[in-house]
Amino acid sequence: MSELLIQAQGIQTYYGASHILRGIDFQVARGETIGLMGRNGMGKSTLLKSIMGIVPPQSGTVQIKSQTMNGRPTYEVAQLGIAYVPEGRGIFGNLSVVENLEMAARPGTRGQRDWTYERVLETFPRLQERLNHGGQQLSGGEQQMLTIGRALMTNPDVLILDEATEGLAPLIAREIWRICSVIKQSGISAIIVDKNWKHVTQITDRNVILVKGEVVFEGSSQALHDDPSVLEQHLGV
Repeated sequence: MSELLIQAQGIQTYYGASHILRGIDFQVARGETIGLMGRNGMGKSTLLKSIMGIVPPQSGTVQIKSQTMNGRPTYEVAQLGIAYVPEGRGIFGNLSVVENLEMAARPGTRGQRDWTYERVLETFPRLQERLNHGGQQLSGGEQQMLTIGRALMTNPDVLILDEATEGLAPLIAREIWRICSVIKQSGISAIIVDKNWKHVTQITDRNVILVKGEVVFEGSSQALHDDPSVLEQHLGV
């Protein structure tokens, strides 16, 4: 079996008194692209934040490359090669495109420098045209590209994309999906959260559906396509 980069077991996560994740097991192997699906409020973003240490689980374990990360700060998870592109993007609006990218540049955990400044700009031609624009001057789609580009500059082992195309115009969303395919082909593992299951399953090797904080389906994209009742029941499509 491929090396497990992320292994979460028995994750129980709360927001105050609200029990959000209920004993979730979730893993990501090297080179694997996973679609994380479910209706709004089912625990997808909470699972990502539990993995990153932003919302620590109350019980269960999170391991990154076999290192237990419970109680460890988020920056230590990032240092182990996990890049997180959150919903809402979080770029530095007062910095230029160049500065946003350059501040993140570093070799990966194995010394890899596959994603250089030049390669990122080649992958995101729109950013090439706006190098000296401030982050706040970019459109929503351009900000998303910049956030993904900045994450790639860290040469991650795993890239987490939360609501990658939320609120974007169809043309820009199509560009984001193209970039997701390029990332997959580059060998980086990925977790993709997005409402467009058709686009997600064109890229992913495996898919996980959450309902009320529990895993109700886990299987290949083909298995999901072959059983429309799963999509209808749990995603409403």
